Amino acid sequence: MAKIRFATVWLAGCSGCHMSFLDMDEWLIDLAQKVDVVFSPVGSDLKEYPDNVDVCLVEGAIANEENLELALELRQKTKVVISFGDCAVTANVPGMRNMLKGSDPVLRRAYIELGDGTPQLPDEPGIVPPLLDKVIPLHEVIPVDIFMPGCPPDAHRIRATLEPLLNGEHPLMEGRAMIKFG
Repeated sequence: MAKIRFATVWLAGCSGCHMSFLDMDEWLIDLAQKVDVVFSPVGSDLKEYPDNVDVCLVEGAIANEENLELALELRQKTKVVISFGDCAVTANVPGMRNMLKGSDPVLRRAYIELGDGTPQLPDEPGIVPPLLDKVIPLHEVIPVDIFMPGCPPDAHRIRATLEPLLNGEHPLMEGRAMIKFG
């Protein structure tokens, strides 16, 4: 049986979902026997999102142009996209900046009003990706196949979502253990 081409992506979030993924402990050994990790911010130096990905966990909201480009690309190249954690599902904490109504007020607040020493706006084209005016959840940009809420989802929920996919089945995303936020 061919291994599943598996990816994880980290957009605008804290990496807590990826840390929870690592909390699956010894089941990661079983997982490694069934998947080829073809892209991930954890233990990988891959820069280009590959073609023909079977399953991708996407952590974080869409907050800047780089996030947007990666989300669009991964949707084109992935069979099953999983919105991984509350930030991906609802924009959660990164979305709190939406209260300031635009990227300019956010940057001014962070770098000018609260800046110390030499307050200045970051502007390094090609290095600092421009912020979008609004932080948005993943499904507002691309079609999402499975929603896995949680801040972060615990290791049990992650395994219960992935294990059926490894067997060619769709996970049952219902009940408090699988769909509780926070």
